[in-house]
Amino acid sequence: MGYLAGRLGLDVADFEEPVTGSLAHALTLASSTGSADAIGALRAALAAEGHESAVLRWQALWLLARAARLQGDHVAERADLDRLVALGDEVGSAELRVRGLTRLARCLRSLGEITPALDAAVAAHRLALGEDLGVEDRAAALLALVSVQAEAGQVPEARVHADELAALVAGRTDALWAEAMWTAAAVRVRQGDHTGAQAFLDAALERFSSQEDLVLWLRLRLAAGRLHLQTLPPDPARAEACAAQAEAALAFVGTPALRQDLTALKADLAFATGRYDDARALLGDLAGDEPRMTYRDRVRLEILRQQLLILGGDASGVEGLRTLAQQAQADANIDLAAEIWRTLADALAQSRPAPAEPA
Repeated sequence: MGYLAGRLGLDVADFEEPVTGSLAHALTLASSTGSADAIGALRAALAAEGHESAVLRWQALWLLARAARLQGDHVAERADLDRLVALGDEVGSAELRVRGLTRLARCLRSLGEITPALDAAVAAHRLALGEDLGVEDRAAALLALVSVQAEAGQVPEARVHADELAALVAGRTDALWAEAMWTAAAVRVRQGDHTGAQAFLDAALERFSSQEDLVLWLRLRLAAGRLHLQTLPPDPARAEACAAQAEAALAFVGTPALRQDLTALKADLAFATGRYDDARALLGDLAGDEPRMTYRDRVRLEILRQQLLILGGDASGVEGLRTLAQQAQADANIDLAAEIWRTLADALAQSRPAPAEPA
């Protein structure tokens, strides 16, 4: 190198890759700051590189997928995760393969692609058990499996795995434990066990610290708010308290996705308390934004729109709910389809005129 540099009139350093332009440098910045500029630089560095190790590229894609998820951009997240899963297979590490499949399953569920999500979750769970991986990897695989099974209508199977998950993380109070409690609560909601669901979610609300993960802390309160509206009878006061706590936290970790989730909860709360004009206004606010919510949450908003149409005397809302239910069934979202059919039945019963009093 010295001889060649001398013959060319250059320094040896001129042959070396600038540190500031390397994938490793971009990865360091993105890991330490997580800013939008750092994430953009990481994506550019990954696109430009051609010789970095597969493990380094895997780590870059993991950070990029996480950043996309936090922004509610599940399409971009899915593209990064598809590449990440392929790299995990190339590296041959069981841990990397399980983590990639787990995140892919959860992303596909968010997109409403339940059948491939179930395939990825089952594969991750089997691999985690077969390779006897640690608690974190096994629990993460179970989290994905339970959520997808519940969405697919496999509620009894989801309940078995949810109980297994709860036992696996017993004694912890970290983010993994909080997500497990949330997941166990969601399964019980689908079984109509709102008391049991509330117990699991209350434990997470009380014991999980905002210092551990403020985004998860906020999302737990959004989930609790929804649960208070689903119980029989609904408890709007407690739902409103959860919404207020979540809104206060948005000042520190506000993203478009979280703001939309909070606005959607407020719309549901307005509907539950008979403030229909407020609900319509909140839905109007959401309509002007690029959607950043999951498939299920977007469908829930559409359900609310159709319910408001029916209440306003517009019969097209009935057909709108029917179309939503049929589409959910076609997409293998069996649990969501059943929820929409129940909503349609309730809406029809409430809109039917009362029988005339006998003369």
